[in-house]
Amino acid sequence: MSDAGTPIIEATGLTKSFTVAQKDPGLAGALRHFFRRRTKEIRAVTEVSFTIRPGEVVGFLGANGAGKTTTLKMLTGLLHPSAGSCAVGGWQPFQRTRDFLQAITLVMGNKQQLMWDLPTVDTLKLNAAIYGVSDAEYRARVDELAAMLELSDKLTQPVRKLSLGERMKAELLAALLHGPKVLFLDEPTLGLDVNAQVAVRHFLKRYNAMTGATILMTSHYMADITALCPRVLVIHEGALVHDGGLDELMRRFGARRELKIELARAVERGALDALGEVLSVEGSVARIAVEPAQLVSVVGRALAELPVSDLTVHDPPIEEVVGRVIGKSQRANHAETGT
Repeated sequence: MSDAGTPIIEATGLTKSFTVAQKDPGLAGALRHFFRRRTKEIRAVTEVSFTIRPGEVVGFLGANGAGKTTTLKMLTGLLHPSAGSCAVGGWQPFQRTRDFLQAITLVMGNKQQLMWDLPTVDTLKLNAAIYGVSDAEYRARVDELAAMLELSDKLTQPVRKLSLGERMKAELLAALLHGPKVLFLDEPTLGLDVNAQVAVRHFLKRYNAMTGATILMTSHYMADITALCPRVLVIHEGALVHDGGLDELMRRFGARRELKIELARAVERGALDALGEVLSVEGSVARIAVEPAQLVSVVGRALAELPVSDLTVHDPPIEEVVGRVIGKSQRANHAETGT
């Protein structure tokens, strides 16, 4: 494993392309495809480079199809890069050596390793045997992790009897049983209710603080990112468009403040437009984006000219900030290509 002074995850020019078949619809298209196959190359990831130090918790953001999961699969050895290279803890992931597999884990929110009709404890015993975890280590780790995840009284229940949140916690327990130092998490809170999401975030924060494990995670729930990840990578159409601190991202792309106004009665839309960019109007609540230099005057005008019953000012949602990063990247690409 890497020491504290060297990166534990390294990606250099990481690229992945897939060859996919092209087939016209209908029977005639199927027959033509049978005798003369046509294919095209799709590039899922393009020359992505970054390094992550031991103990960091890094968010990996991007729209569906941006290349996040493909990148995680290359870093965990499930896919071989088409070009470029990557290393995790000094190992080449695609070689899938035993030491490498002992050092990492991959949790995907839309996949499960637990055996549906059997108790969680059966999967845990199987994983312990696969990873060579001794009986003493097994008991100690199960007791500790189950207590942290509040699962101690659920391990003997069939997996199908657990709630979705409990199953996700059990998946984490099974994935962490062998004590990995690098966690790759792909949508770990996918589909969970708010309380379950909070519980998973709290556990991951404690696990990182307790073990010093490195975490690279994707999520569509921005609360996961803001709660856990001081640093974020943003990927768009397979290319890395931002790598830096979450605070830096907010400063660079989230300069506008958001004014949330609750009105005592309905007003003309023009009165809201005069204050700034109206982001939404839902019932009696309006959200307006305002430049920082104009904030004081806009607040004064709103209080003087509108029937305001409540008013708050805060930073824009991280989703909007990421959208602006991607939008800037798209405009830059169009400028380069002249399209």
